[in-house]
Amino acid sequence: MQTSTTQQLKRDYQGTVAIAQRILLELWRRKVSLICWVVFPASILVVNGLILTERGQLSTGEAFAQSVPPCLVGTALFFSCLGGSIATIVAEREQRTLKQLLISPLRGMAYFLGIFLAYGMIGVGQTLLVYAIAAFTGATFEGSVPFAALIIGLSMMAYVGTGFFIGAKLARRTEDVNALIAALGVPLLLLSGAFIPINFFPEALRNIAHYNPIYHMIEALAAASVATIRMADLMPHLWFLVGFTILTVAAGWLAYREMLHRERRS
Repeated sequence: MQTSTTQQLKRDYQGTVAIAQRILLELWRRKVSLICWVVFPASILVVNGLILTERGQLSTGEAFAQSVPPCLVGTALFFSCLGGSIATIVAEREQRTLKQLLISPLRGMAYFLGIFLAYGMIGVGQTLLVYAIAAFTGATFEGSVPFAALIIGLSMMAYVGTGFFIGAKLARRTEDVNALIAALGVPLLLLSGAFIPINFFPEALRNIAHYNPIYHMIEALAAASVATIRMADLMPHLWFLVGFTILTVAAGWLAYREMLHRERRS
């Protein structure tokens, strides 16, 4: 019994890695998405950093350090982990790849985790890029690395889980992807403080922003990035993010299982 369980776990691990490698290789061959996911966060970081330097009367290093949270968890991971996972699921369904997976020994869990792994690796690459650019401008980071890593990891999981749910439930064709991201995502980005600091919002919009998960991602990472972390500032945002991540991953998994069931019957 124990041997068969170990063998199944080994097969699931190999399947997860194989799916992640296939997705990354396809992205590498096309290159357009990867280039955009490199250029976009870099340009947003530079623009935000220069604006804060000029308007906020901050040093270049301070301005870029403050720009990292909204740039990274607010915009970069949003378009790669959420948009990318939606596009992958829709493409798999359109190309009938899911049909092939259903008759292969690969289990649904391995496929689910493989997509998580692929876009998690892209998110890690974006994280390193954003922090490297900020460090090059003189930004210093004296906060908690474990807390920052936890928040970034939870943000990736939340985005991919949401992407699974939207891709399995709402998106039917490739053309739907951009429309759904624009209709559902852009208002959330605008109300999160990713582009405009939340302090400039009227009170009514600030109250609405407290129900926005992206706002909590940004605020949690910003609170974890300062030298003297105030747990009273960090923990409410972190707990909201933990709950939202559990909810989205569970919803994404259930929507994915339902999608597989439909594919088997069709």
